[in-house]
Amino acid sequence: MALVGYARVSSVGQSLEVQEAKLVSAGCEEIFKEKRSGLDAERPKLAECLRYLRKGDTLVISRIDRLARSAEHLLSLVGDLEAKGVTLKVLDQSIDTSNAAGRAFLGMLAVFAQFETDIRRERQMDGIARAKEKGVKFGRKPALNPDQQAEANRLRAEGWSLQQIARHLKVSKGLVHKVTSAAGAGDRAPAS
Repeated sequence: MALVGYARVSSVGQSLEVQEAKLVSAGCEEIFKEKRSGLDAERPKLAECLRYLRKGDTLVISRIDRLARSAEHLLSLVGDLEAKGVTLKVLDQSIDTSNAAGRAFLGMLAVFAQFETDIRRERQMDGIARAKEKGVKFGRKPALNPDQQAEANRLRAEGWSLQQIARHLKVSKGLVHKVTSAAGAGDRAPAS
């Protein structure tokens, strides 16, 4: 009956020290740590931790959001743990699935966490829609502005090769081909 810890931070610049200290204080004998986004389905240390757990063990985490990507993912993980005879203990939220109250509280927190995620996503999409209405452009800036595209087409029509135009505009030959083909100038043969 081992206490096994799992700690995760989202980025390389963040520190695992606080979580690790909590897990050590809780009596964890083994701690699996990784620096990966919670949305990342590929979390090798979590997978290793889940394989390591045996019947009677307790998985200890500092907060629910360190473990799962969504309420559905959390409940799936907890179901897998229960099937193995492993309980979950969440330190900051005082959850312990070894009893009925802990399991009920975990379920409620998972639902609220999913609700919060859905609300945040809706606000984000609303913000993006409002920005687009105001003319904000998203994505990468075009490599060639409209004047440069017109120049590329003019030079192609004058017989310049794709390579010459690319060198002149300091862009790739493929981009010049794409711009000139879209305008119908790409089919013209270069002058001899």
